[in-house]
Amino acid sequence: MDPRIWSKLPPEILEYILSFLPLKTFLSLRSTCKGFCSLLFSPKFISKHSSSSSSFSSFLLLSHPQFHRHFPLYDCTLATWRNVSLPSHSFPSFTTLASSRALFCLADTASCSFHVCNLFAKASRNIPYPTYPLQFNHLTFVATPSRYIIFLFSSDPASNSVFLYRSNAPAWNRFRAFGPLLDPQQGVLFRGGLYFATPEPFSVVVFGLESGEWERLDAGLPSQLTFVKLVSDGEGEGEGKLYLVGGVGSNGISRSIKVWEYGSGNENWVEMQSLPDLMCRKFVSVCYHNYEHVYCFWHEGMICICCYTWPEILYYLVSRRTWHWLPRCPSLPLKCSCGFKWFSFVPNLYASV
Repeated sequence: MDPRIWSKLPPEILEYILSFLPLKTFLSLRSTCKGFCSLLFSPKFISKHSSSSSSFSSFLLLSHPQFHRHFPLYDCTLATWRNVSLPSHSFPSFTTLASSRALFCLADTASCSFHVCNLFAKASRNIPYPTYPLQFNHLTFVATPSRYIIFLFSSDPASNSVFLYRSNAPAWNRFRAFGPLLDPQQGVLFRGGLYFATPEPFSVVVFGLESGEWERLDAGLPSQLTFVKLVSDGEGEGEGKLYLVGGVGSNGISRSIKVWEYGSGNENWVEMQSLPDLMCRKFVSVCYHNYEHVYCFWHEGMICICCYTWPEILYYLVSRRTWHWLPRCPSLPLKCSCGFKWFSFVPNLYASV
């Protein structure tokens, strides 16, 4: 079309026409006009494309200390590896702590703040620490369609406190901490509370997000557990499912690894599946029975079981009840030190920070 005709179109007509472009095509055109960036968040564009953002691939992102600003991405839709590099000026002194849905939570010790960002939308929010100086040994970051939550355990034994930040009421609140130490893995969101596992003797405790109170889950855990990791299905704060990944054995040695389910009208732990023997032997040899190195998370219908000392992911596909190993990233050298940290990344242009 003649540029003179385009220039005479009313803004709302031009906006309407451009909204029919495929989202991926439009994103590639952002650099050609500054106005396109603001157009992304116009009512017409949001109403047309917000539901289609789920059509993007989902990714598993790998972080390792040896690869500064370089992150291998596994595309779960195409079953291929990609690489992404962040400009050195984007997050110069940040450490990636956690991810949930489309959002990442980073810490900046230089400015004593957290940084919540949507990398896909290039949007971010800076959140100052709740107190200075702050030392914390545990952080939970959970995003839902309507808000996100940051939950901190202070590592100062004198404070005996936890801090809670909710994006829908942006302020820090301080609560009493739970007595015993908790597993270093993130808590999981289920039925309006954050669920945590404790070290031996194993139990599950719940922090009520509205009440600010702690309580123990009444359902007894399976017997002869050597480690306990919790995973929720990421369905938000309503009904959903809670899963327990645990080793079964004695004297700290796992003879098998199993998955149990809690919820769906059943208030007990129901065994779902055992890891096949050969895969179990490989996994316990990888972590050397040091289960503090093991962590789990939910990603698009999969329970991912990872180890800081190993570059592969063992995952359980819930719908098919099958176990698989994720292919090793080809860009990783054969010999790498420990420090492998995986994150779930589900791009969503309109995930609010």
